[in-house]
Amino acid sequence: MSLDQKMNKVVIIVGPTAVGKTRLSIRLAKRINGEIVSADSRYIYRGMDIGSAKPSIIERENVPHHMIDIADPDETWSLAQYFELSRQKIDEILARSHVPIIVGGTGQYIRAMTEGWTVPALEPDPVLRTVLNDWAKEIGPQELFRKLGVVDREACTFIDASNVRRTIRALEVIFSTGKKFSSLRTKNKPKNDFWIVGLTLPRSKLYANVDQRIEEMFKIGLIEEVKNLLQQGYDDTLPSMSAIGYREVAQFLKGEISIDEVKTLMRRNTRKFIRRQANWFKPDDPSIHWYSVEEDPLDKIVKEINEKFFNKMDTQ
Repeated sequence: MSLDQKMNKVVIIVGPTAVGKTRLSIRLAKRINGEIVSADSRYIYRGMDIGSAKPSIIERENVPHHMIDIADPDETWSLAQYFELSRQKIDEILARSHVPIIVGGTGQYIRAMTEGWTVPALEPDPVLRTVLNDWAKEIGPQELFRKLGVVDREACTFIDASNVRRTIRALEVIFSTGKKFSSLRTKNKPKNDFWIVGLTLPRSKLYANVDQRIEEMFKIGLIEEVKNLLQQGYDDTLPSMSAIGYREVAQFLKGEISIDEVKTLMRRNTRKFIRRQANWFKPDDPSIHWYSVEEDPLDKIVKEINEKFFNKMDTQ
């Protein structure tokens, strides 16, 4: 594959939690000389490995990974920050004549890249954010989302009503700038060409994978991981701790719920999250090339990427 063929090409792998994106992305990277750029908002934080199902150290040693372990749990990372640094990493990978492979389930990150969003890089206002957080607790997430709709109806079309953090961020920008959040998020033609691989699995099998993953998390030390974070002074109300598993285990450590209740909540919340992911990655989206993981699709993916995206025959 020549430099000219690769210099503008970026592969993206999307799909629901527990479908097998990590494993396939590593195998694909080895086949097409790729480096992986995480598009998972949970992977950003150091010390949050088990609950986030982060790629292992061994997996990261096999193939270069980027956008993992770049912030402490009490740091707030905005979409603008992610977008700026990830773009830099993509450019560096391309300069090495390697293929950037964007992998993750955070739909907003993926959409920002593929649609060329210009994201407002407004510094967080801690005082205003505290006020908005208190307001959210007082009136509830749905009512806060309704309030956002009053001042910026368009913003509600691309923000999940259950994503309190994102709703608060939109209101923070509106109150700080006096402008609609939606008006600051403009789109430009992306500088890269994208080939989006979508991975699918029947919902029943996907949920079985989730249940197995949750059990494995407890076997390898999820409780100890959360306990260690709390002992370091990271409060369970931090945005980073909203990742599924952390807040639930924190409730257990406080004696508020049982371990069985923790697992039940994690299963329930993960299923809800998977349904929300489906809103970002739709089966009828013509830009996504879908593959079932019931039968290993790697060879087919490599063949189609090489022939249809890189315009070359697969030499394996």
